[in-house]
Parts: sequence; C-alpha cells; structure tokens
Amino acid sequence: MFVGVKEFRLADEEHGLSFPALAMYPTRQVPVSHAFGPYVMDVGPDAPVAPGQYPLILVSHGSGGSHLLYRTITAHLAQHGYVVAMIEHSGNNRVDNQFMGKVENLQYRPRHLKLAADALYRDAFLGSHLQAGQLGVIGHSMGGYAALALAGGTPWYPPEAFKPGYHGPEPAIVEVEHDDRVKALVLLAPATVWFAPEHALEGVNVPILMLSAEHDPYTPAWHNDIVLKGVRDPANITSRCVKNAGHFSFLSPFPPKIKQGGALPTVDPEGFDRERFHEQLKQEILAYLNLRFKMA
Repeated sequence: MFVGVKEFRLADEEHGLSFPALAMYPTRQVPVSHAFGPYVMDVGPDAPVAPGQYPLILVSHGSGGSHLLYRTITAHLAQHGYVVAMIEHSGNNRVDNQFMGKVENLQYRPRHLKLAADALYRDAFLGSHLQAGQLGVIGHSMGGYAALALAGGTPWYPPEAFKPGYHGPEPAIVEVEHDDRVKALVLLAPATVWFAPEHALEGVNVPILMLSAEHDPYTPAWHNDIVLKGVRDPANITSRCVKNAGHFSFLSPFPPKIKQGGALPTVDPEGFDRERFHEQLKQEILAYLNLRFKMA
C-alpha cells in the first residue's frame, strides 16, 4: 500500500478562523516526490483512496509548531490502513502565535480537532472510507493537552493558580468541546498543567499511550503524573520514558538544510539518534493503535 494526500482548508465560522489540514490515507497509486514547504515526501496527491474503511486519526502539534512536523509517523500509519489528518492550529502555530498562553487557545484547540473530524466524516472524497465512531488523536506537547481535552478532560485557567504562593485571580473551568468518538490517545511529551485540579481528567476513559522524554525542560515528568493520577482508570495508560530524548525528539527528522541552522526543534541531547528513534516510534504507535482498533 502507498500513501495518498489531500489538502484541506477548514473553517471555524463561529470565531472567524480557518486552518489547514493535510490528510494522508492508503492508496494503490504509485507515489511521486512532492514538496510541502521544505519537506519532500513520496506520496500521491489526490490519489484514489484504496478500497476499504479505515479509522480516523487526528494529529495535534505543539505550541508554535506545524502540522507537517509529524509526517514520518502519519505516513507510516496511512500506509498501514489509517486515514490521518494533521491540522495546524489557528493562532498557535509557527507563523501566527497570537493565542499562545491565552484561554482562547485552550478553547480553540479541541474545538478545531472536532471540527476537523466532522468535516472529514462528511467529506465526499474521504468520508465513505472512514469507520464511523473510530477516532484516535495523537498529540505532542500542547497537542497532548488538546487530545486530553477532546477526550473528556476539563481544563482550568490560569495554570499559575496551582503553584505555591499564587495571589492572582481565582482559577476557573474552561468550557471545551468533547468528542465521544475518541477511542484512543497517543500523548507525546504532553503539556497537562491545566488538568492539575482534582477530577479534571475524570472524564477521560480511553486507552492512552504516553511517551515522555528523559531530558525535557518543557514538559517534565510531573506533567505525566497529572495524567497517571487524574484519569478515571490508570490501567488504561501505557507509559514509558524515552531515554536520552529531548522534548523535540518526537518531531520528524529535519532535512539537512534546516538542521544546519541549529534551531531548537532540530536539536537533540548529545548522542540521541532521532532518525533511528523515529523508525522505532512509528512502529510502536502503529502497533498500539492496531490493538485499540482491533486491526490485524
């Protein structure tokens, strides 16, 4: 099986926003090299979908990131029987970060995941190939927040209110949209401080694969502890720490030209082999989702 791709522009009409999404899916059409910005992939643009019905997986990127930063994982899933949609969150991406740290970001991120799922289930091209109610979410960093919120988490704001010595406004619940179609989560170095209050994650009752990084100054181990202690049934969680990894090690390996610039997302702890890790990571995520969605 090969990988087809289709680009979408989705709308949040209620808030006057729009955002791009790139869907990958199984196809029998032989791929060609195709560039998406600086990233070249062997795919079939708008290729026919291979006959069959597939689970839908949404991918939510980290704060200030891009939907294209998880392309190795998503291409592997698409090649093996999933429709995978990477969305770029309005106001919290690489070119527009106006909502970073604001309550709007907490509200919009899960809403836009739900809007993306709704649009794809209705889509004339992909909709008939999607298994009804079989939805998973992969979230990295702030994308992990979005995944937990969509799956039933209740966030609180501001997060500083849960630190010792805080003297600001009383924290309040943030109203977010949930989606009971979500059947599994994959959390990669998730940002979870908004779920620190007791019972905030009580509504999350789905299987979770949660991977953390040993050297992560942004979402250290206590972010994982919030999930492990907060969900309804901790037995639902498969959790491990990736040795010597950094926070950005979960991003797909960058092309040499970008790596040469030395930007923080391209850098790993000394001795960490991101290329080798991603060969293993994409297989681990596929195996986990296959168990959750009962695929061979």
